[in-house]
Amino acid sequence: QVQLVESGGGLVQSGGSLRLSCTVSRSIFNSYNLGWYRQLPGKQRELVANFRGMYKEYADSVKGRFTIFGDQAKFTVDLQMDNLKPEDTAVYYCNSHPTIAFPWGQGTQVTVSS
Repeated sequence: QVQLVESGGGLVQSGGSLRLSCTVSRSIFNSYNLGWYRQLPGKQRELVANFRGMYKEYADSVKGRFTIFGDQAKFTVDLQMDNLKPEDTAVYYCNSHPTIAFPWGQGTQVTVSS
């Protein structure tokens, strides 16, 4: 059973925007600190942003450009990405934080062209 479903990636030019969405179950949404991670080519997976309630935290590399927010009605965790840079090119995943409680999904590819 797939518990985390990512969507919304694509190809965008430098400076552009994309919005990613992660759909989870009600129980997951209400019980876990959730976050977005990414894996750059040849690199280890890294945390991009996480939230629980009103608390939000961002990696230094995305502060001021990315915004994470949850929708309690839809049980989604969205990542609004603005002013994208080529170095943001990666596969993006959602999961719990800090403990990874669920199998990784397929992720969604984000490609930023210069």
